[in-house]
Order: sequence, then structure tokens, then C-alpha cells
Amino acid sequence: MTTEKIDNISVTTQANVYFDGKCVSHNITFADGTKKSVGVVLPSTLTFNTGAPEVMECVGGSCEYKLKGSSEWLVSKAGEKFNVPGQSSFEIRVTEPYHYICHFG
Repeated sequence: MTTEKIDNISVTTQANVYFDGKCVSHNITFADGTKKSVGVVLPSTLTFNTGAPEVMECVGGSCEYKLKGSSEWLVSKAGEKFNVPGQSSFEIRVTEPYHYICHFG
């Protein structure tokens, strides 16, 4: 099931802009202190590094991704998620806008 709306949150209005605008996100914080980011990756091939483990939830579009140490590109579509270990990285390949929620920790 695709997340379409998130209620009762605080939003950081200043956008996080990465890779010359190819990825733009906003940080959100829940009442219990849980933090996530909501954003979009525009058509490109990018590499992201992780500190904490992340779950990437696709809420629109699709992407191909490859985790560090793997040679296999996998597909994630709306309603699907993929896990990225902490202290790692992943490559993402996008041919249409990929809308996501990044769940930290």
C-alpha cells in the first residue's frame, strides 16, 4: 500500500537539494521524535551514502537501485520499499520522477 498522506508532523521548510537539484527533499518530524524525509529524484543516476540504516519507500514513479557490493540492479515501484544498511551506499537510476519517503533508523 502506498503512503499518500502523513498527518500530525512538523516539516522543515528549507529544502535539502542534492546533486545540482536532481534530488530535493524535506525533513519531517513526528510527535514522538521519529524523523523521515520526503522527496523526489529527477531522471539521473546518483550514488547516496548512508549513515544510519534507511528504508526507501516509493510513493510514485519507479527506480532501479543497486546496493553497495552488489552488481544487480533491482526495481522499486509505487507501493514498494527497499532497505539500505547503515554506513553503506546505494546507486539509484531514475528515468521518470521517483517520489519517495526515506525512513531512517
